[in-house]
Amino acid sequence: MVQIPKTPAPASSAPRSVPTSADVARLAGVSRATVSYVLNNTGAVRISEPTRRRVHEAARELGYVPHAAARSLRAGHSRTVLMPAPAFPVGPLYSRFIGELQWALGRLDYTVVQYGTTGPHGDEAARAWAELRPVAVLVPGSLGPRGVEILRRSGARAVVTFGPEPVEGAHALLMDHETVGHRAARHLHDRGRRRIGVVMPEEDGLEVFSAPRLEGARRAVDGTDATVTGLPLAYEERSAARLAARWRSLGLDAVFAYNDEYAMLLMRALQDEGVAVPAETALIGADDLMLGRLLRPRLSTVRLELPSGRDLAALVDRAVHDPGATPERHEVLGATVVHRESS
Repeated sequence: MVQIPKTPAPASSAPRSVPTSADVARLAGVSRATVSYVLNNTGAVRISEPTRRRVHEAARELGYVPHAAARSLRAGHSRTVLMPAPAFPVGPLYSRFIGELQWALGRLDYTVVQYGTTGPHGDEAARAWAELRPVAVLVPGSLGPRGVEILRRSGARAVVTFGPEPVEGAHALLMDHETVGHRAARHLHDRGRRRIGVVMPEEDGLEVFSAPRLEGARRAVDGTDATVTGLPLAYEERSAARLAARWRSLGLDAVFAYNDEYAMLLMRALQDEGVAVPAETALIGADDLMLGRLLRPRLSTVRLELPSGRDLAALVDRAVHDPGATPERHEVLGATVVHRESS
């Protein structure tokens, strides 16, 4: 009988132990309490800058990361701020605002978690968010009073909504999109235009912004000899080409194109169709994107002023520390027309 020698099994390395705050304290030559004060950014205790550096260097050398769940138990609440991803397409302006907000919350020692848009909505979405036990939830869209109550009962100390109307029990950043449409249409009217189109994006979720912008445009010319016509438009070249092909039959001499992205899409289609901008049709967008300034003609726009990420982070922090305070209401969407060549 021939024996086949066995291949020796590779030596198994013992799993490396997870570094603890005690390990950091030993390496830095400080107490565990000092490690906690430094790594949790506790401002109530004065720690010298050399000691802070030693603690951070020791933590980096060991690969130590504070345990969020343990920190939450000590504090009596989490440091997680939940941001459900918006159910509508976001542009560069909103993305910059969210980036600044996340940075500002991080500076205040909150962990920002974004929650995907697929799945439940309304109260069911609030229950799904509540399962994560966030200390605060920032909702870019609609949420009812029942949803706010669900989040509050689960331990959320701050619920902040972004929308045109306040919600009972929640802090509110009120965004008046009617003013955006009003400013755009008033600008076109003042430039001598009387038959104004307003682009209404066909993408899901944008009607919460486009409908009040249309209403604002209508309000701007109410009582004048001007008219406002809603223009459905999908954000794709074929849709813009179809609209441009029948442009002259619509008899319009101006258009507020919802925002700069739709304005650039429509301007290109109109030019391809031989419609001169602004000679035949004046055009204005919104958001004041850099690309709009590079077009020829340069794009007129409504510059939007979103809230400072630092200010919103400070609001969240105040609400976390005083959850029983009366909800704050802030009107945060400023709108200023920037006149360029397209109008």
